Amino acid sequence: MKTFCGRANPTTGALDWVEESEEYDYHQEIARSCYADMLHDHDRNEKYYQGIRAAVSRIKARGERVVVLDIGTGTGLLSMMAVTAGADFCYAVEVFKPMAEAAQCIVKKNNFSDKIKIINKHSSDVTVGPDGDMREKANLLITELFDTELIGEGALPSYEHAHQNLVKAGCEAVPHRATVYAQLVESELLWSWAQLRPAEVEGARLVPPPAVGRCAGSHSVCDVQLSQVPPSSFTPLSPLCSMFSVDFSKPVSSAFQSHSTRFVARSGGRAQVVLSWWDLDMDPSGTIVCSMAPSWTYPQPAKAPWRDHWMQSVYFLPAERQVAEQEELSLTVCHDDYSLWYSLQPHSLQEARAGTPPPRPRCACQARPRSVLSEDSVCLSVSDGSLLPVFAHMLGAKKVFSLENSKMSKQVIEEVLEANSKKGGVELLEVRPDQLTSQDLGGEQISVLMGEPYFSTSLLPWHSLFFWYCRTALAGLLRPTATILPCSASLHVVAVEFQDLWRIRAPCGKCEGFDVSPMDEMVQRSLDFRESREAEPHPLWEYPCRALTHPAAVMTFDFTQCVPQEPIRSQGSLPFIRTGRCHGVALWMEYHLTADVTVSGGLTQPISEQGDCEWSRHRKQGVYFLRSAWDCLGDGRTGVSYSFTFEPSLGDVKMDFSITGH
Repeated sequence: MKTFCGRANPTTGALDWVEESEEYDYHQEIARSCYADMLHDHDRNEKYYQGIRAAVSRIKARGERVVVLDIGTGTGLLSMMAVTAGADFCYAVEVFKPMAEAAQCIVKKNNFSDKIKIINKHSSDVTVGPDGDMREKANLLITELFDTELIGEGALPSYEHAHQNLVKAGCEAVPHRATVYAQLVESELLWSWAQLRPAEVEGARLVPPPAVGRCAGSHSVCDVQLSQVPPSSFTPLSPLCSMFSVDFSKPVSSAFQSHSTRFVARSGGRAQVVLSWWDLDMDPSGTIVCSMAPSWTYPQPAKAPWRDHWMQSVYFLPAERQVAEQEELSLTVCHDDYSLWYSLQPHSLQEARAGTPPPRPRCACQARPRSVLSEDSVCLSVSDGSLLPVFAHMLGAKKVFSLENSKMSKQVIEEVLEANSKKGGVELLEVRPDQLTSQDLGGEQISVLMGEPYFSTSLLPWHSLFFWYCRTALAGLLRPTATILPCSASLHVVAVEFQDLWRIRAPCGKCEGFDVSPMDEMVQRSLDFRESREAEPHPLWEYPCRALTHPAAVMTFDFTQCVPQEPIRSQGSLPFIRTGRCHGVALWMEYHLTADVTVSGGLTQPISEQGDCEWSRHRKQGVYFLRSAWDCLGDGRTGVSYSFTFEPSLGDVKMDFSITGH
């Protein structure tokens, strides 16, 4: 059955009504689910298995039947572990229907249907009783409800409800306990991610508005692979602090809580950022531990387990604070039912305010800083929240206009102008490009059109071609000699071997001795569904990879001309020049300001002799995973062939890759 769906097109900016199969969203969800990442996480699986065996043994030793409640069962893996360990019966709860169906197939395939019941509900809707989903309450609670921030997927409300309604008092739990750790650091690199910095424009200094500098920001978390942030880029000001623990075998509360820890500053500096992660104790004694700590905390970093479903967290303090070596400080973490936030006080002040937790940070300035990489005179700027129009005014443009569809972005630019005594220097227009008229421009024609280009709706690199569609819509308002910056863009590709990211797409087959191939088949069917085999956005600076081919520009888009009516096509091949295992292709855009000035949204340095890549931290790149990895000799005899088509009417880049020469 087909249905018409309205979808916002990030490239054209239009709301497209397209005919889709009713299964379109289903397949998209499955194709992007990344369940394989968890199943490939042997460290996680092994620790869960050890914890489950120990918990079942403790219950059996008390002479009790083992009845398991597995919340968020996914493939049913943990329930199968429990039955294998000796559990008498498992109730496996999975709210996502496709996954529940896959779990049913996997349980049947592994001959556990008589011991495991799949319940396709949210755990808060599960009933207990003779006619209920569960005939009796469980005495072993097994869950995997965690995200990088530990509680961001609603773990606390789910545990709270389970203890009140679904499990017996004094039940065993796997994991038994979670502990959140934090370390206060000074880091110009990390702090810059949350700051609007002063900029120099031909000797003139552009400063951020005071409201931005004083703004505490909105409490939020950056989940990153901290293993890829070198220790040399930050200075620890505190020891690693244990902030709080949650015992999952006892009733859990989802109400607001705050926890403080006292420490003596290890060194003086500017307290700016809190690095945070957590551990799971799978047993009460804490002898079976699954840690989320970054690799540089390990004696042998290369042996640290890699995982992408759980990473580490970066929290920004409401304001940076100078601390002295040996100063007594208190770091406080607060959390509600879904999120955490941190604050720092002198210990004496914390004692004076005992019982009064710090307020939740709130953003008053609405600022979202952007990196601005070009300085040139413009009359009209088309980007989201860009400082380019401010620079244009400082560089002496006669008139400067900026299209700002976002009220938030408009407010930020207005505050920047006022803070630098340039109020009125840029006329901010809340209008779409296709609705702009000569009257809006005071009868002027545009002499310079410029963009970074950055748009908040963009996910994949070529979504920024929205700038091209804007330029086309504005064609009637441009002078014949108008300058367009960037004047063109090119799409680049390189075939790569990932150190670890390949795991999120690799079939599992068997996991810890259990056959989970039905899940592999389900994911593959969704990947084969129309439009599901496409590139995905990933910040590649977090995911090390080696280039196995030379990088190549495969398509060029000429912004000096309007968007063409006919498709743009490109075909070619990338010969393998290094030995390795090719997992897929990395894609990025480069923007050409002039014939010799280019800004890259991908590689920031030439690829090394060994194939090591350095990627921009300011943009996400695209990754197209091959259907199966390919071992290459690097002799140039084999390679990756590619075929690209840019469809102007759709604003999309279609692509296909295959291995040639074998």
